[in-house]
Amino acid sequence: MRAINLLLLAGLLAAAPLAAIAQDEAPSAEPDVTIRQEGDKTIQEYRVNGFLYAIKVTPKIGKPYFLVRADGDSNFIRSDKPDMLIPQWEIFRW
Repeated sequence: MRAINLLLLAGLLAAAPLAAIAQDEAPSAEPDVTIRQEGDKTIQEYRVNGFLYAIKVTPKIGKPYFLVRADGDSNFIRSDKPDMLIPQWEIFRW
């Protein structure tokens, strides 16, 4: 019984540094925002762990808009203009 307790203690002591390393590399909840000027537009790129998931474009004249990732590649679409329009006709009313 004493040998099992010693083995468990040795295993815990050996795993403690690995747990500390794993906590240091935990993904951050806050996105990294990169702001740059491109002509008359301000572009903000939102990244989490180096993965670009959204772009906010603020033109000098006009309303700002977001570009969000459409698929796994680097294809972005405007979030305020979906490409699939759903008809909202009322056919029957009960």
